[in-house]
Amino acid sequence: MRRIEHDGDVTDGLAELVRLDPRLAPIVAASGAVPLRRRPPGFSGLARVVTAQQVSAAAATSIWAKVERVVGADPGPQDFAVHADETLRSAGLSAAKVRTLKAVAGACADGLDLEACADLAEADAIAELTKIKGIGRWTAEVWLLFCAGHPDVWPAGDLALRVAVGDGFGLPERPSEAVAREIAEAWRPWRSVAARLFWAYYAARRDGREGMAR
Repeated sequence: MRRIEHDGDVTDGLAELVRLDPRLAPIVAASGAVPLRRRPPGFSGLARVVTAQQVSAAAATSIWAKVERVVGADPGPQDFAVHADETLRSAGLSAAKVRTLKAVAGACADGLDLEACADLAEADAIAELTKIKGIGRWTAEVWLLFCAGHPDVWPAGDLALRVAVGDGFGLPERPSEAVAREIAEAWRPWRSVAARLFWAYYAARRDGREGMAR
């Protein structure tokens, strides 16, 4: 599996996507730079994805900065486990997210190896992660995409992606998750780059506001 590790991987992926589906050429042209946004695949990366659930990218960045002031930079499972729920909530985390992060910390203490999980096939990694209460498919897919560098993940549950696909292809209405997944089949094995492309397109269409709107 070729991981998406560097900007050059994104560039290669975009070229392949246009070859696979020429309809993407004007979307690439309109999107400007398509950022890599790569993060480490361990606990800290997954915690950041959980923090980003159901909030804008800007809000997630702000909350995470407060979280790191409480638990320390690049926190591990133990850094969350030792803090009271009220302390974590004071950083801006919802009660549900605190429960999820504590559940992930507990799973890691019980033997979950996120580094090994990052090497699994997409379906196997999603199945492993979604065993944890509070981790759904979107969270698992976004972690695989940005933290594990998986090349072929398409988080079709993401609202911004579906809006961007509808806009980019001039569809009469925003595609459902099922339809978005069907559309993306043509982009295998570069769907992770396609997701980056459509988030960049979403931002470009909205004056630079970032995508990933759940």
